[in-house]
Amino acid sequence: MIRKKLANSICLLLLFICLCTGCGYFHDSGITNTGTEAGTEDREAAATEEDAEVIAAELNESVAKSSRIETVETADWFDVLPAYLGTPYVEVNKDIPFFTEEEKKRTDAFETYRDLDDLGRCGVAYANICEEIMPTKEREDSLSSVTPSGWCQNMYDGEWLLNRCHLIGYQLAGETVNEKNLIAGTRYFNVEGMLPFENTVADYIDDNPYNHVLYRVTPIYKDENDLMAYGVLMEAWSVEDNGYGCQFCVFVYNVQQGVEIDYATGKNCAADETLKSDSADTKKDSTYILNTNSKKFHREDCSNAGRISDKNKSVYTGDKEDLISQGYSPAECCNP
Repeated sequence: MIRKKLANSICLLLLFICLCTGCGYFHDSGITNTGTEAGTEDREAAATEEDAEVIAAELNESVAKSSRIETVETADWFDVLPAYLGTPYVEVNKDIPFFTEEEKKRTDAFETYRDLDDLGRCGVAYANICEEIMPTKEREDSLSSVTPSGWCQNMYDGEWLLNRCHLIGYQLAGETVNEKNLIAGTRYFNVEGMLPFENTVADYIDDNPYNHVLYRVTPIYKDENDLMAYGVLMEAWSVEDNGYGCQFCVFVYNVQQGVEIDYATGKNCAADETLKSDSADTKKDSTYILNTNSKKFHREDCSNAGRISDKNKSVYTGDKEDLISQGYSPAECCNP
């Protein structure tokens, strides 16, 4: 009897162990698998958010450590800027812009242009680029009515040296004939230097139509009285993602390969020639035909000069630099 009870007890014990291990394992395993799939998705989503926060935190920390200054006006980066070595731009301040922490939180649309100084030069152009201020149609207005400081147009290898370069490109803010936004810049400076960065900002807004990019372009003059900018400092920072999607801080050189430029006056010549002195001994008076309406001047023998109406035509004899200082610019058809 005792043996029978003992055998029954052992059977019950074995059955209990089986239920707790075998059947319980498969049941728990089913729940665990389902929970793992959902849990993995939750953890991946959380990880993605966490990664973005970590990246933003690291970026802020990097800015705080590497930015010695808060505003570009007090920057000392130019003192260590390398000479032009064949590439259109160099990174400045580890490619981190000089915006303040408060500026980097702005989500309002704006654009500002500094008034021309006593020498007629452009200053800082600053905007928060977004769909609200970007143009909705192709540019139509001609820029020829604006003569930027240091504008001394010449032709090299069959192409004009200078462009009227927007500090804030038309594709970003829709600005056309704004003298506060146009400087004398070489083709190379405009197309190879500035345009790729303008495209970067425009592409970012196209992909993120509800976002903003702080954007600042500062003309840099080597000497305080130079008429032509040596280059520009370009800065950008995408606001909503804390600079993760669009960020740069670069200096773009206003140069043209094979051409020597005197930034004090804007005069230029082929690199194997020598720029003429501005001394009184070397200045020579010449006669030019003026179009007082378009503010262009022509050589005497230019065929287009003969087409100027009498009411808009004037004859001038003197130094052409004096004409330029009066707001006239050389006609591109005859390059006087």
